Amino acid sequence: MTSAAIYARVSSARQRQDQTIGSQTAALRAHAAKLRLELPEEWVFEDEGHSGATLMRPELERLRDLVAQVGVDVVLCYAPDRLARKFAYQALLIEEFARAGTRVEFLRGPRGDSPEDQLLIQFQGMFAEYEKAQLMERYRRGKAYRARAGSINVLGGAPFGYRYRRKSPECGATYEIVESQAALVAELFRRYTDEGASIAELTRWLTESGTRTRTGKTRWDRSVVWGMLRNPAYAGTAAFGKTQAVHEPAGLNRRARLEGRTTPSPVKAVARPPEEWITIPVPAIISPATFQRAAQRLTDNKKFASRNSKDPSLLQGMIACASCGYGYYRSHTTTTAKNKIYYYRCLGSDDYRHEGGRVCAGKPVRADYLDAVVWDHITALLADPALIRAEIDQRLAQARAGDPATRQRHRLQLAQAKASTAITRMIEAFQEQLITIDELRARMPGLRAREADLRRQLDALEAQLADRDAYLKLADDLEGFLAQLRHHAATATLQERQRVLRLLVKDILIGPEKITIRHRIPIREPTPTSRPHDRAPDTESDTESDRGPSYLLRWGRSQPDAVERRLARA
Repeated sequence: MTSAAIYARVSSARQRQDQTIGSQTAALRAHAAKLRLELPEEWVFEDEGHSGATLMRPELERLRDLVAQVGVDVVLCYAPDRLARKFAYQALLIEEFARAGTRVEFLRGPRGDSPEDQLLIQFQGMFAEYEKAQLMERYRRGKAYRARAGSINVLGGAPFGYRYRRKSPECGATYEIVESQAALVAELFRRYTDEGASIAELTRWLTESGTRTRTGKTRWDRSVVWGMLRNPAYAGTAAFGKTQAVHEPAGLNRRARLEGRTTPSPVKAVARPPEEWITIPVPAIISPATFQRAAQRLTDNKKFASRNSKDPSLLQGMIACASCGYGYYRSHTTTTAKNKIYYYRCLGSDDYRHEGGRVCAGKPVRADYLDAVVWDHITALLADPALIRAEIDQRLAQARAGDPATRQRHRLQLAQAKASTAITRMIEAFQEQLITIDELRARMPGLRAREADLRRQLDALEAQLADRDAYLKLADDLEGFLAQLRHHAATATLQERQRVLRLLVKDILIGPEKITIRHRIPIREPTPTSRPHDRAPDTESDTESDRGPSYLLRWGRSQPDAVERRLARA
């Protein structure tokens, strides 16, 4: 019996509330029952509130894994724009599923494999992409126009101290001052501007007062207070358009690390200059002069803060916790001899940062010891290029041996041979006058299309397998690159070491028992005689250091005579 899976998607919160995704699923279930397809309940994938302009959707990821690992005969989707809004993404997914022997069938769209049906799918994909771009541009210009007209509807919510009144048939949305919260906001600005209270002190004061945040939390965070001190709405002018989305990869955050993703989001939000903001009048809680004094103190803090004068850290911004996914920050403690000892500490291990206390049991790590471990590991790599070549060879061999693409190629070759045999038999049957010319003309286009489709799938699979051979070409680029770095490794300054580490190290994950260093091998710019590479592949290794019962990486004791380090295969 033919197996089937269902994929449905809605992008907006309103569509999710209206349960339009349920109508898609119901129609697809009825279609599967009509065709007598086998549809397991766990093979129904629904992405609610996810844009079709990106492939990073949780249920779509599960569907792609299912097709690659288990194999599905057909994937049912309501329409091409439900699969993806961009034509390139539609073609990528359809081709990926075809390589695994799975066809995609749309309920509202072409269902055949003829060239005409494929052309229609391409047109629908281009129209969906154009419609998406048109809707986004209309939405952006419409909100900007309403913001310039002074409409509060575009803000969508209110900060602490206000209540957001939704629009009604009689009037538009408004900000309404909550007197009890407004008094706390005014006192917050007074303590910060007049008494010189720090943001940490204001955070403790709000938490101890028992006041809940705007989202209902009982524990206040310093970033929330910092955002309140920068919000011009309290002075009577709310701002629209303070950030914008740019098509640049963002850094991996805690959620991405916990999900095991190594590829960041292709879009990130960046701040706009204040002169590009659109101001909207709202009821004021404090005077503009008070807000300007607070803004001036924030500027002075940024300029004269002690963090601007401390020594830089070698592994700054590169360390994350393997257990909880939070990043590591550098702090210090002072001994009785007035000596500072720097160490790296997990953000999840701080009680004051989390409402229920610490969420991670990770221990601090001595900064000087960890810096030495990582730097010695990198210099060892620079001294032995054969180690990197051996790692690449091993990974390529494992990929070739364990990749299901080899079995898929064998299956496609058998199917192509059967299609060619069927064409030959049809021609022989016509020559022996077993079938008429009309029957031959009716059957041959389908067989020819089947043979051409299998040939395209084989070509795509061969290209995919050939891409892995690019790893072998890295050996040509490694020699010159590593020779330059080895020459300057011994006498490099801290800033130069930082540049080397950020060039070669993707990130460093600290676990309870081991330290994982994930490498990045850079490739030189392609020359006219060399093949260009699209990206630099990553390698990963574990560097483990043995620690005694006293946990030498934490306490300020004498450094051991030797710290064992070994390079283990990831």
